Amino acid sequence: MEDLRIKKLAKLIVGYSLDVKKNEKVIIDADVEAKELALALYREVLLKGGHPVLDLNFPEADYLFYKHSKKHQLKRFPKHIHYNVKTAKKYVFVDTESNVKGLSDVDPEKILLRERVMEPITKHIFNSREKIRCCMVSFPCKKYAEQAGMSMKEYSDFVFSVCLQNWKKMEKQAKHLLKIFRKGKKVHLLGKGVDLKFEINGKKAEEEIGKENMPGGEIYMAPKKKSFNGWIKFDYPVIEYGGEIKGIFLRLKEGEIVEVKAEKNLDYLKKILKTDKNSGYFGEFGIGINKKINKFTRNMLFDEKLGGTIHFAFGMAYKENGGGNDSSVHVDILKDMKHAKLILDGKVVQERGRWKI
Repeated sequence: MEDLRIKKLAKLIVGYSLDVKKNEKVIIDADVEAKELALALYREVLLKGGHPVLDLNFPEADYLFYKHSKKHQLKRFPKHIHYNVKTAKKYVFVDTESNVKGLSDVDPEKILLRERVMEPITKHIFNSREKIRCCMVSFPCKKYAEQAGMSMKEYSDFVFSVCLQNWKKMEKQAKHLLKIFRKGKKVHLLGKGVDLKFEINGKKAEEEIGKENMPGGEIYMAPKKKSFNGWIKFDYPVIEYGGEIKGIFLRLKEGEIVEVKAEKNLDYLKKILKTDKNSGYFGEFGIGINKKINKFTRNMLFDEKLGGTIHFAFGMAYKENGGGNDSSVHVDILKDMKHAKLILDGKVVQERGRWKI
């Protein structure tokens, strides 16, 4: 039986998130597991008069590539993909993964090397908004349902409920917070598991209200990379390329990590931090504001918008935030603020996850 919510989601992405116009080339990048949404997106782009390009992948292919590729294959730059994205105006990436193991037993060095090779393409898609507009959307799949501890029906209901909501209402809240943070300069996180001070490029803070991520629900900004002083313990694990890093503790001095601990996969974390010269600095500071997302799902596309949380990202700073940290990686890490304060320029603006402004 056809799920009408898939059609609604496709219409939302093409019309609201990407605002596809006549004659625009639109890349639809999806796994075969998301065939229904990929085809619905394809249809909507055609109805808008655009030119859809369907890039349908097998998730098992990534595993085979990283498992069997040699160095010369990892280092080969895919010119055809680069040309394809450089000649597109819009790009939608559908996030699914049917292989429960993912890339957990693949050498992370291979993955990080490939990240460096692919950096020009990644930067063009995610950091060249004047040239291409991109939206990432998650589609219900078995792996993510299992990760979230839900049945497929529960997870599907969750995904569609947090995507098919009133984005104008979300925009009103986000703009109110942006007005305050755009005047801000100094942030102090203080409470259970954190005592960390840093400065922000407040004037260039931005909102995410379903335009670049679906679901949206955050405000985000670039911290000044060498301004961090203090310590922080992250409550939630980082799940990257199928590997899980738990119990991360960081102590920072003038932006540099002077002490790093983890309860699980510390070596993997250290490899990420040493990917390139800027991967060990924070490139993003974000605050979750989506009230419909009320539980940790182990999928950062949802979790970074979780109300009562903040997140940082190792590596790349977004150009629209003022940049300041170029890197081939962008790895998000989440902190629960329900037992802490968020202080902006000496004023408590959020306490125990509740806004005071």
